[in-house]
Amino acid sequence: MSKRILIALTSHAALGSTGRKTGFYVDEAAVPWEVFTAAGHRVDLVSVAGGVPPRDGEDRSDPVQRRFLADEHIAAQLADTTTPDRIDADGYDAILFAGGHGSMWDFPDNPGLARLARTLFERGGVVAAVCHGPAALVGLTLSDGTYLVAGKKVAAFTNAEETAVGLAEVVPFLLADRLVAQGAAHVPAENFTSQVVVDGRLVTGQNPASARGVAEAVLAVLG
Repeated sequence: MSKRILIALTSHAALGSTGRKTGFYVDEAAVPWEVFTAAGHRVDLVSVAGGVPPRDGEDRSDPVQRRFLADEHIAAQLADTTTPDRIDADGYDAILFAGGHGSMWDFPDNPGLARLARTLFERGGVVAAVCHGPAALVGLTLSDGTYLVAGKKVAAFTNAEETAVGLAEVVPFLLADRLVAQGAAHVPAENFTSQVVVDGRLVTGQNPASARGVAEAVLAVLG
């Protein structure tokens, strides 16, 4: 049966005080979109602030990104994304939080994103995130007040990777450390290699190289 999957994007464009721009990492939305749609599922987009979400890592020479950006359904949404408060979580089977450094600023403790993930997870849906997308899991509590990540194994952009890209002192916090502080068991792999961790209905990936594996794991969990 066809499923409906929501991909959440950051709306944050400034890379700290560096003067550089950031946003959602296009490949981390495009690759899962291709995996999901190839399997016959519908993909919708949501962004924190709505409107046109800022992009990072856009590569028009990449065929997957090119197909994603040219797709009529996707292009129409990217021109004016909806906001979390306008989304009925009951209409979806899974949510995937795409990364990009921007998500480190506007995903954590976001009540709209948290509502979507909490509602979906508590009624049996899948919550997934890749690279910096697990920033959406920071501060995310279930209805009983416990952190969703507490006691669960997760993957996320590692401290070593953040250091390697020269942004460990730029991001507001180190993602892996914050997830561990909220009870998660962070499971890292070598820098910039694919790493996907599945713990029940929580699916997480370490970096852009993990995007395809995360999407495939989501489909496996959905069944």
